[in-house]
Amino acid sequence: MQENLTLEQQKKELQMTLSKFTHEIRNPVALIQSELQMLASAHPELNSYDGWYGIMENLEYIRELLNELSRYNNAEHLSPVQTDITLLLKSIIRSFRPALDYLGITLETDIPQTLPLLCLDQTKIHQALLNLLRNAQESIQHSHGVISVTAAAVTDGICISVRDNGCGMTDSQIKNVFNPFVTYKPTGTGLGLPVTRQIIEAHGGSLKVRSVPGKGTEFQIFFRL
Repeated sequence: MQENLTLEQQKKELQMTLSKFTHEIRNPVALIQSELQMLASAHPELNSYDGWYGIMENLEYIRELLNELSRYNNAEHLSPVQTDITLLLKSIIRSFRPALDYLGITLETDIPQTLPLLCLDQTKIHQALLNLLRNAQESIQHSHGVISVTAAAVTDGICISVRDNGCGMTDSQIKNVFNPFVTYKPTGTGLGLPVTRQIIEAHGGSLKVRSVPGKGTEFQIFFRL
């Protein structure tokens, strides 16, 4: 009991530290970006400077990292409502399909017209599923990419699967894939999947992964009724 309390205290201290960190860093980053934009407006020739794009790109990366830290820190803060999971899934897929169409990736779905209602934070679940879809998209580097999203009522709950035929992961990568700041992508923050798991588990659900190098990856979400 004492050990669990200590772990909970450590978690709260980490959340407070992350909150302070993101707040203190976000303001000067926004100020620097604003001043650079004003500088570029006054001196348009800067836009043709080879290093200018790199400066702005790195600033944008810092902003996205801070956003990811905020999402990670707030993943367990939920505002759940009764949710038609079929409608929610179809809405998420509808918003993401154009990006896959542009990349030439096929999106297959198998979602029943009716599924049991779940009490979910719709914004957080939307975020979690988009993270899985983006992860699937970024794993595909060939011309015959396929992502499938399925949902089904199972014993005591609902199972949602996001599967791709991308690069896959090794056993050692799978062991670390939910650890914060671990990433196998050149520009990844290493927070997308940890945030996703936190959101799912905050809803009392579970997130599992299966993967085969060179063949693809499947993430399975289970929500208990």
